[in-house]
Amino acid sequence: MSPRSASVNEELRRRSKERLLQAAVELVGEHGYDTTTLGDIADRAGSARGLISYYFPGKRQLVQSAVHRLMHRTLEEALEREPRTAEGPERMARAIDAILGLARDRPVLMRQHMAGLLQAEVGFVPCPEQRRLAELLRDTVARHGSPDVDRDYPMLRALLMGAVFAALVPGVPMPVPVLRAELFKRYRLEWEMGVPPDAEAPDGTTCDTDLSRFFSTGVPGQPTGTDRTDRSDRTTQSK
Repeated sequence: MSPRSASVNEELRRRSKERLLQAAVELVGEHGYDTTTLGDIADRAGSARGLISYYFPGKRQLVQSAVHRLMHRTLEEALEREPRTAEGPERMARAIDAILGLARDRPVLMRQHMAGLLQAEVGFVPCPEQRRLAELLRDTVARHGSPDVDRDYPMLRALLMGAVFAALVPGVPMPVPVLRAELFKRYRLEWEMGVPPDAEAPDGTTCDTDLSRFFSTGVPGQPTGTDRTDRSDRTTQSK
């Protein structure tokens, strides 16, 4: 049998990494961070345990990257949903609603994510997934009319992180609509923009248990699950 080409190997590695990211989000969301092991993630992804260390230094970095992927793809979906718009205020409203929506709909996952950011030994990991999230938020700030994006982007990031934290504090959580109102007031947004709490959620803003669209693992015309070639690749990794 002829060896696989470099492009095929690259595609297999990409698909393996995507599956690991999706498995991490699913398992931490279902069971919490401490209960989820790297072995659990590898099993859910259909990958060899050793493959995780090929992509990530440890579990915390893997989970951060996975959550940042979910965040940036959720934000991207919200910003680009129909009717599409280039208007700064509407895009800012959609961005705020997308991030607050994650705190409301996926509290276990987002609580674990916030706790992980405060861990001194790891802290904030500037992974590729986080950089994509930052690019979307910076663009939102620019479209909203900021005269100094380098100053205003960190403030938006801090306000969103603070709002997520406030919504998830055990015992004293603040209601998401109250947090939304404060953020909308700061950015001079009309309550009807974005996805108001009492409005029917449009496509792309609902809490879907199927996260596969955020973690594309297949190619057109082929199944997205584990295929024969992947199994061969894992066997080689485990030897």
